[in-house]
Amino acid sequence: MSDPIIKISGVGKRFVLGESAGHDTLRDHLAAGLRRIVGRKKATQPVTEHWALRDVSFDVNEGEVVGIIGHNGAGKSTLLKILSQISEPTEGEIRIRGRIASLLEVGTGFHPELSGRENIYLNGSILGMTHTEIRAKFDEIIAFAEVEKFLDTPVKRYSSGMYVRLAFAVAAHLDPEILVVDEVLAVGDAAFQAKCLEKMGNAARYGGRTILFVSHNMQALRSLCSRAVLLQHGHVVKIGDTASVLNHYLADSTNLQTSRSWSAAGAPGNDQIRIRGVRVADEHGNVSGVFSTSQRIIVDIEFDCHEILPTLTLGFDLKTTEGDVLFRSYQTDQNPADHPPLQLGRQTWRCEIPAGLFNYGTFLVCPRVNRQNHYLIYEGPAAARFECVLDHGVSPFWHKLKGRADRAGLISPILRWTQLHG
Repeated sequence: MSDPIIKISGVGKRFVLGESAGHDTLRDHLAAGLRRIVGRKKATQPVTEHWALRDVSFDVNEGEVVGIIGHNGAGKSTLLKILSQISEPTEGEIRIRGRIASLLEVGTGFHPELSGRENIYLNGSILGMTHTEIRAKFDEIIAFAEVEKFLDTPVKRYSSGMYVRLAFAVAAHLDPEILVVDEVLAVGDAAFQAKCLEKMGNAARYGGRTILFVSHNMQALRSLCSRAVLLQHGHVVKIGDTASVLNHYLADSTNLQTSRSWSAAGAPGNDQIRIRGVRVADEHGNVSGVFSTSQRIIVDIEFDCHEILPTLTLGFDLKTTEGDVLFRSYQTDQNPADHPPLQLGRQTWRCEIPAGLFNYGTFLVCPRVNRQNHYLIYEGPAAARFECVLDHGVSPFWHKLKGRADRAGLISPILRWTQLHG
């Protein structure tokens, strides 16, 4: 077997928080230099250490598509920044054979004052390609990104969706041996996400590309990745085939509580909408983790609205612990006159799940925020969980099944039956 294209050995990344914190990137050095020039010092803070990664080791073989998964704060983005040589490890070693193209956040690798056309050539040059090689790929990049009308416009005037479309098209088409993609694709619309996933799959299967992919989209990880690495608090807790690693990750979600809240700094979303809390309660508003299937179940989503978005769709996926989506619900599923009113500031929207629907099992609430049902603002892991005990309470038959799991099906609705005559 040939040597791995990526070899990660004992990698750790330490951040020093406080007045003596070091400078990790060029931006940090420039900011520190500016403070010295103007004579301004940072506010005194207690010095603490935080290890974002510790003793991370695994290999990636040429042509593999490897998913990197874990909850927020697990160290996924830090690892990809080290692999992309944006940040240096505090300890350990990484060996890479080949050119890396990275798509880690909106704007990565682009100069905002340059046009889309100029940034294509700039990125190609950074990857070591000649002008002729870039020109040969140019039309294909533009066709994929669908930004031809804005090709000579400075990219600082692009929307985040346009930025991501062009950035992905450049990264995927300029023939890097290794492609590193973070959750940034969630900024694009659903059709473009599907197009990107197909492109990455083809690049791996037919082009021999090696891909590292971070996502909370379980279906995308299952379909695209042959192996997965699960990070937890900066440590590798499981490496193996994608299905087994995802099952381990999702099973760990069953340790979630029936409610969760976020601070302002850590709240998921964007500058327009940020989710502040999710909770599961009974029909009387009492937070509960176990329900009879004869009960109605309430899901409350609390959020901060900083800008009125008429096209907002806020909702959730309800998943099994195996990652199957039982159903998806948005507030826009109902008559527009019945939508909850969107107001600036803190508010809570409530969804009622009817009784007599679920089978026995454990279910996960995974919040989602879109615009126009296409432009994805947030799609994250499970935020809350609850269990159901099978007891619809309408027939003696149900009492025989109470508390047991021998009724087939992911759901177990009570449906109306009638007799037809003649």
